[in-house]
Amino acid sequence: MFFATPALDLQLFLLINQHWHNGLLDTIMPLFSSMAVLMVILAAAVAVAVLKGGKKQLILFLVLLAGMGVSDFTTKLAKDEIHRVRPLNAVAGTRFVESGEWRSRPDSFVRTKENGSSYPSAHCANTMTLALLALLLWPGLKAWPLLVPLLSGYSRVYLGKHYPTDVLAGWLWGVVVAGAVWLLWRELARRYPSLRP
Repeated sequence: MFFATPALDLQLFLLINQHWHNGLLDTIMPLFSSMAVLMVILAAAVAVAVLKGGKKQLILFLVLLAGMGVSDFTTKLAKDEIHRVRPLNAVAGTRFVESGEWRSRPDSFVRTKENGSSYPSAHCANTMTLALLALLLWPGLKAWPLLVPLLSGYSRVYLGKHYPTDVLAGWLWGVVVAGAVWLLWRELARRYPSLRP
């Protein structure tokens, strides 16, 4: 499926990726996109929750991980149908990281790929699912988890991996998945009270 990039989408991408950059952001933005970093943080959160709240907290983390799994799987299905080419493979001048180093597409760069996996952003869908489910499962967290999808989304554009509309679509899909998983969990917890912490 052909995906034309709207002018505003491209302009915002160019601002974030090619103009609003500096050494500090170049260092930290790859961390905000790293799923390995996110998994380490989640593992630490599991350990703290189990120590403070008991083993039943593990059930809530399994719900959280299941939600992220559903989000990841379904965004992959969408990507396989839409085939939007990532900006780093389509836009001249795009800054991106390769083998740990920042590079730039030359001004003469011409798109060569016909298919890609840019839309929607799985990182954004997964982190939004995580953030919303965390808020629903642990209401005392307040709004802090929402920083995760916001920072992840910005980093994906900064790194040349996604256009802003990819990010927005990922966030919206994350909201849908989190809502569906939450409703299913609430029904299961109602039917089987022993599952509740």
